[in-house]
Amino acid sequence: MLKIKLIKINRNMILATALVFLLSLNWIGSVSAETEQTDSYLALEAFSNSIADIAERVGPAVVNIDTVRMMTTQLPSFQDPIFERFFGRDFEEFRRAIPQKGTGSGFIINQEGYVLTNEHVVRKADNIKVTLSDGREFAGEVIGSDVTSDIAIVKIQADHLPSVTLGNSDELRVGEIVIAIGNPYGLQQTVTMGVVSAKGRSIPAGTERQVYRNFIQTDTAINPGNSGGPLLNIKGEVVGINTAIIPYAQGIGFAIPINIAKKNIDDLINLGKVRRSWLGVYIQDVTPEIAKQFNLTEAKGVLVGDVIKNSPAEEVGIKTGDIIMKVNDEEVNSPEELQDKIRDVEIGKNADIEVMRDGKAINFMVKIVEMPTVEVEGSESLKEKVFSVQTGIQVEPVTSEIAKEMGLSWVKGLVITEVVPGSSADDMGLQQGDIVLEASRTEVSSIGEWEKVINKLEPGDTLLLLVFRNQHTYYVPIKVEKID
Repeated sequence: MLKIKLIKINRNMILATALVFLLSLNWIGSVSAETEQTDSYLALEAFSNSIADIAERVGPAVVNIDTVRMMTTQLPSFQDPIFERFFGRDFEEFRRAIPQKGTGSGFIINQEGYVLTNEHVVRKADNIKVTLSDGREFAGEVIGSDVTSDIAIVKIQADHLPSVTLGNSDELRVGEIVIAIGNPYGLQQTVTMGVVSAKGRSIPAGTERQVYRNFIQTDTAINPGNSGGPLLNIKGEVVGINTAIIPYAQGIGFAIPINIAKKNIDDLINLGKVRRSWLGVYIQDVTPEIAKQFNLTEAKGVLVGDVIKNSPAEEVGIKTGDIIMKVNDEEVNSPEELQDKIRDVEIGKNADIEVMRDGKAINFMVKIVEMPTVEVEGSESLKEKVFSVQTGIQVEPVTSEIAKEMGLSWVKGLVITEVVPGSSADDMGLQQGDIVLEASRTEVSSIGEWEKVINKLEPGDTLLLLVFRNQHTYYVPIKVEKID
């Protein structure tokens, strides 16, 4: 009997122990969940505080920029003979200046009052007012600007000012958190946050169809008035200059990498402009179709579409149709890569340029000079044009009358008289008035020469045209389609 009783007691003890163990596990689980929630809260609080700390620390160095540009307008003519009798015909030419206002942002880069902003924010401004976060207002003066990179330096007469720390935009990673501070729609000291959506973006901007390259794309809210303000990393360092939005998109903004600005700040302050190394060629991508026309086994290098007169490239003998393969023994496979390599060459120094010409590699030692500052408004930069392929044009010989009408100094080539809508040529951007100088690497100045080239092609073949437009030449590959 005693033995049986002991067994019962042991069984009860086991059950009790198991119950206590289960209860303790439940308690431990509850404590663990509460700990995780607490840790998450503390982590979020720390992150939130870090963003607020950045806004407090950097905000005082972010400024609002208001501009006034005087636009001259002409009043409509008065046809009443009484007005003409009293005021004469001169009254019709009465003009008055109307102020056009603009707003943007900027940030102080040193204590001496130098403000970095976008060039388009202060372009052609007659009056500039810079307002600090503490409400102080100063007259601003543009001491340096650069249209190509869209950056400018504005000087205000003040010292001991709060300033930003410039970071390294090359270290940015896609997905990294970034913060924007600016004055969208005139709402000063607005802070927004997002991530780096992409790097190396190219976007067209302005009426001149200029293409800005290597932009940082972000979903951080950037609105009109943000332009010129800083894009910050989580250390509070400036990694970009907020500069553009796509108006029809949601949550897409762009910023100039700060490393581009850092290279140019000294030139802007000391010279008022950016000095750039210059080779003097108009360049294009080598597409598979172009590679085939040049008997290349693969699409590599950068095609020279035109060589600028009296440029370093012309002086050493680089020609239209050359394919640049290397700069100082480093391969280049896009216009951007070539531009970057040339930009890295110090002005006045030599660059070893390797080109492929008629299947042979040729090296040129080119002395790189400063890029001329003459800019033609409204002209399209062919070096930044990326071409696709297709067909559909009619041509006729360039006569002396056509040459005179078009302001040509020579009589050669074929003028495009019609471009079929929706055709490959149309997609390529060919236009009436373009001059075709070569077809499939052969000069053409008559319909007979043109047809001789065309008759050798089969449907689906690529026809490579050398086209003259706006005082420059460039190559356009188009597909030959079957005639229905």
